[in-house]
Amino acid sequence: MLKIIIVIIAVYLLFKLITGEKKHKSQEQVTKKVETGEMVKDPVCGCYVSVNSDIRVRDGDKVYCFCSYECRDKYLKMLEDKE
Repeated sequence: MLKIIIVIIAVYLLFKLITGEKKHKSQEQVTKKVETGEMVKDPVCGCYVSVNSDIRVRDGDKVYCFCSYECRDKYLKMLEDKE
C-alpha cells in the first residue's frame, strides 16, 4: 500500500513539474511578443492580443485591440457612459 502511495505522489510531482515548465515557457513567449510590440493589452480584461486583431476600436488617435466582441462592447459602453 505504501508503494502505491509513493508512486502516485511521484507521478503527481512529475506532472506538476512538466506542466509548470510549459506554463513558464508560454509566459516567456508572451513577454517577448509584448516587448517587440506584436501583442498589446486588452483595456477591458487585461489579456494580451495580437496588434493585428480584427476586433478594434479607434478613439481619437489611439487604436485599441480586443480579445472578444464582449470586451469591445463593454469598452464602447464605458465610452458612452463618459459622455
